[in-house]
Amino acid sequence: MRQRGVHRLAMFGDIASSRISYSSESNAMTAPTSKFALLLELARETSSEKRRELLREITGLLAGNADMRTTDNCSTFDDIAVTVIADLKAEARSEISRMIAASPLPLGRTARQLAMDDIKVARPVLEHSVALTDNDLIDVAGTQSQEHLLAVTRRNSIGERVSEALVSHGEDRVVASLLVNKGAQIARETYERVAERAQESPILHEPFVRRQGVPLDLLNDLYVSVAAELRQEILKTYENVSAAELDMALARSRKRVAKAYGSLPQDFEQSQLELRKLQRNGTVRPSLLVELLREGAQSRTLFLLAFAGLTESDYYLVRRLVESRDIDALALICRAAGFERTVFVGLARLIVAEKATREQIDEFGKLYEQVPVTAAQRAVRFWKVREAA
Repeated sequence: MRQRGVHRLAMFGDIASSRISYSSESNAMTAPTSKFALLLELARETSSEKRRELLREITGLLAGNADMRTTDNCSTFDDIAVTVIADLKAEARSEISRMIAASPLPLGRTARQLAMDDIKVARPVLEHSVALTDNDLIDVAGTQSQEHLLAVTRRNSIGERVSEALVSHGEDRVVASLLVNKGAQIARETYERVAERAQESPILHEPFVRRQGVPLDLLNDLYVSVAAELRQEILKTYENVSAAELDMALARSRKRVAKAYGSLPQDFEQSQLELRKLQRNGTVRPSLLVELLREGAQSRTLFLLAFAGLTESDYYLVRRLVESRDIDALALICRAAGFERTVFVGLARLIVAEKATREQIDEFGKLYEQVPVTAAQRAVRFWKVREAA
C-alpha cells in the first residue's frame, strides 16, 4: 500500500513538473509558477509533518491568490492531496478537513475522501464544504454512520434528493434535525414518508408541525397523534390559509386515501340499514348518540355510523377516536358539527368515564368551548365521510 502511494505521488510529481515547465513559457504566469512549484514539492515530499505544512500553505495560497486559482492548479492539487491525506494521522486529517470545509476551492475528490473518513475528521466537510456534490452527500447517506448523516443535516442548503436520502437512511433524530433546517428543500413524497413515521415517533411531532411548508393535508393526518399544544398550532394553521389553499390540500388528501383500516364489524351492514331507517324517520339527531352509547355493545356500530354521519366524518376515524378515548379530537369534530355543549359533555362522560365527577364534567364543557369553531370546521373538511364500498 505504501509503495502504491509513493508511485502515485511520483506520477503526480511528474504531472506537476510538466505543468510548471509549461507555465514557465509564459511571462504572465511567472509569479504563479514559482508558487505553484510547491505542488511539485508536495508530490515528492515523504515526511508526514512536511506534507501537512505544505497542504496548509498551498490551500491558503490557492484560496487567496486569484492568479493561482485556476482549474488546472486546483485539479492538480486535488489529485495530489487525495493521496497525501490518506497517509496522514487522524489529527492531521482533521486539521485539513477544517481547512477544506472553509475553502471555496473546487477540491471535490479531497472533500469526498474526507467526508467518508471517521466522523471526527468528516464532520467539518460534511457540514460546510461547498466542494461536495449532491451525489457525494447521497453516497454518504447510504454508506456512512448516523453521525455522518446528522452532520449533513446541518448544511446551509440541502437539495430535495439529499433530503430524500437522509429520510430513507436516517434515524428519527436525523429526520428531526433535517426538519428544523430552514435551508433544506423537501419534496412532497419525502414529506409523506416523514408523516407516516411521525405517527409512531413523538420525536418528529414538534419539528414536523412547526416546519414551514409542510403540506396541510399531511399536517392534518398528524393531528390525532400529537399533544394538545401542537394540536392548537395545527388549528391556527387552518385559520391562516386561504380557501384556495385549503381546497388544494383537500384534493391531495382525497388522492391519498389508500390506507388499511382493518375489517368491518359483523353487524355493519345491518347497522347501515337501521341508520337509514332512522334517517327517514327524522330521528337522527345529536341527542340520539347519547342514547345509543348508553345501550352499550348492541348499538355500538350504529352509534359509530350515526356519529360519523352527523359530524360528516369518516367511520374509521370516529371508531379510532372513540376507542382511543381521544376527547380533544372528538371535541373538534363535535364543535365543527355544531353539537350543543350538553351533548358533547354527555358523550365525553360515557366515552371517557361513566363515573366522572362533576368537576370532570365541567372540564369537558370548558374544553369544548375552547375549540375555535372556524378552525374545527376546516380541520374536519379533511375527515369527510367516504363510502366504505
